[in-house]
Amino acid sequence: MTDLTRRLFLGQASASFAGLRAMTSGANLQLVYRRSDWKIAEFERLVRNPARVKQVFDENQIGGGRFLNNIKNSLNGLQFGFGIPTGQIKIAVAMHGSANALNFDDYVWKKYRIGEWLKVQDPKTGQAAVRNPFFASKAAPEMHYPTQDPDDGNSLFQDASIQALQLRGVQFLCCHTATEEQARGLIEHENLGQQPEEIVKELLAHTHPDVLVVASMVAAIALLQSEGHYSYVTV
Repeated sequence: MTDLTRRLFLGQASASFAGLRAMTSGANLQLVYRRSDWKIAEFERLVRNPARVKQVFDENQIGGGRFLNNIKNSLNGLQFGFGIPTGQIKIAVAMHGSANALNFDDYVWKKYRIGEWLKVQDPKTGQAAVRNPFFASKAAPEMHYPTQDPDDGNSLFQDASIQALQLRGVQFLCCHTATEEQARGLIEHENLGQQPEEIVKELLAHTHPDVLVVASMVAAIALLQSEGHYSYVTV
């Protein structure tokens, strides 16, 4: 081996080792959840829920939160229009894509300027949202409503907030794959120096109470439909 060949070989080897270190050090990449990584038993209970009417809303766009109103309308139609007891209704909301951000609390929205990134306005300020404007109910924190009249705008039945829908038994789902993608999107948008998995860990630590993180939303929807017999809705 000549000196030139040896130098070329060593240079290539050093570059390869540096690339390998960059791939394996610190980042602890976890683009794919395994069975042991998440609450799969909780998801399986959701799949097997014995309710008479089961729906899964597939949502990948925020769209001003209009889909939340559709969920509220479905609940009201089933309960009051068709007389289905509330215990016989189960709705799951499969949020991925940009809609996945609605699973995160105000801390995340403020720190990472989610409203600016995803072009979501706060209806109270008319500015880019620095809080999750779709979560909190007007009746929070006590969640006491002044009337039980479903035709009254001040009742639970006309409250399309995530918090109110959770109170009515709706299960919101957060996508791990979408969270990974959003972490990388935030790094690019905000020019952050953090590793993606650092941000993923922080995001998942700030999901709203009772939100269930699933490994892959498109796979979860398939199981809810095929094994759980949930009817599929996308709006």
